Amino acid sequence: MRQPDSRTRPTRRALLGSGLAAGALLVNPLAGFAAAPVGFEQWRDGFRAHALAKGISEATWSRVMGRIEPDMSVFKELQNQPEFSEELWQYINRRVSDWRIINGREALRKNEALFGRIEQEYGVERGTLLALWGVESAYGDPLVQQNHMRPVFPALAALAWNEPRRRAYWQSELINALRIVDRGWSTPEEMRGSWAGAMGHTQWMPEVWLNVGIDYDHDGRVSPFGRPDDALGSTARYLVNRGKYHRGEHWGYEVRSHSASSKGNRSYAAWASAGVTPADGQPFPQPNASAQLWTPVPGGPSFLLGPNFYSVRSYNPAMSYALAICHLGDRILGGTPFIQSFPGSERALTLAEVKEMQVRLTKAGFDTGGTDGRVGNDTMQAIRDYQTRMGLQPADGYGGLQVLARLRQGN
Repeated sequence: MRQPDSRTRPTRRALLGSGLAAGALLVNPLAGFAAAPVGFEQWRDGFRAHALAKGISEATWSRVMGRIEPDMSVFKELQNQPEFSEELWQYINRRVSDWRIINGREALRKNEALFGRIEQEYGVERGTLLALWGVESAYGDPLVQQNHMRPVFPALAALAWNEPRRRAYWQSELINALRIVDRGWSTPEEMRGSWAGAMGHTQWMPEVWLNVGIDYDHDGRVSPFGRPDDALGSTARYLVNRGKYHRGEHWGYEVRSHSASSKGNRSYAAWASAGVTPADGQPFPQPNASAQLWTPVPGGPSFLLGPNFYSVRSYNPAMSYALAICHLGDRILGGTPFIQSFPGSERALTLAEVKEMQVRLTKAGFDTGGTDGRVGNDTMQAIRDYQTRMGLQPADGYGGLQVLARLRQGN
C-alpha cells in the first residue's frame, strides 16, 4: 500500500521497484541461521533504546524482540517481483483467472450485506474490493495464510537492521508493528504476512493497520485477520482517503482510440469527440467525468482511465496491478474479457483446463500442491520445473495453452 501523503512511507511494492534489490547484494544472503548473524544482536540492543523512546513498553520489547532472529530470506524476495518481469497479458491472465472470478462471486454472495454497507458509507464499488481481496489473499483462504505467510517480526527485523536503501522506513514499520502488540490488537504469533510485513485479507502494512484500520465489525479491536469486515471496510477507507476515490465513477473503459492524441486529461465527451469510443460500442455512462488515455502495449487494447484507476494504483504503484484489479472486479460482476487482445497473447485457461494441467503435472512427478484450479506458488514452481526439464523456453512458470498442449502429448 502506498502512503501518498508522505514521501517517507513508500508502498511495499514501490520499494521493490525502486532498486531495493541492489541492497540484497550487500547482505549475507544465507537463510536459516542457527543463531543471529554477526552484527544483528548489537543492532538490536541499540534499537531497543529507540523503540522505548517511541513509547514501546519494556514488556512488549522483551516479548517480541528479546530472542528474535532475522529472517534473512527476505533479501532473496526483494529480487522476485512479477509485476516487473512478466508480459502484461501473462500477469493479467494469472490474476483474472476463472478460479478468482468464480470464487469472487461466491465471496460476494456470502458477504452481500457487508459490501452493500461499504458501498453506501464509502462509495467504493464492490468489484474493486472483491478483486483486491481475491488477489491479496484469495478471499481470505486459510491455506494462503498457512502455506505462504511468515512471521512478520523476523522479516521486519532483518529489513530494519540491514536493508541499506530504505532502512528508516523498515525501522518505522517495525515500531508500528510493536505498537500493535502494545495496544493488544494482536500477538506476535498471529502477525503472519508477506516478506515485507503486509498482513491479512487485504495485506495491510503495520502503518496502515494503525492509522487507517477501523473496527468495522464493532468487536472491540482492529484486525485484518478473521472476519473480513475490518479489512474490507478499512481498505475502502484507504482508497477514499489516500487514493481519492470518486464515489459513483467507474475506474475506466476499454476503448478504440482511432489514432487520437494520448496526452492530457479530458472529459469522456471530449475524448468521444476526438474519436475515442468504447470498445463495446456503448456510450460512456458519465460523459462529463474525466479520464486519461493509455495504451500499455502497442497493438494491444487501449483504455480511458479515470481517477478510480489511480485510486487502486495507490494500493500498489504498478500499472499492471491496477489494471488486473480493475478488470478482475469487472469480470466478477459479469463483465467480459478485453475485446482487443494483447499482441502474442494466449487466452487464459479455463478452470477445467487449469485442473487438468495440475493433474497432468502431478502425474508427471511435479508437485502442484493441489489440483483445485488455483495457480499458486506451488503450481508455478511445478510448471517452471516442467518447462526446464522439457526444454521449453522461457521457463517462466506461466501455465498457458502451450504448456497444457505439451503435457497432453506426454513425456
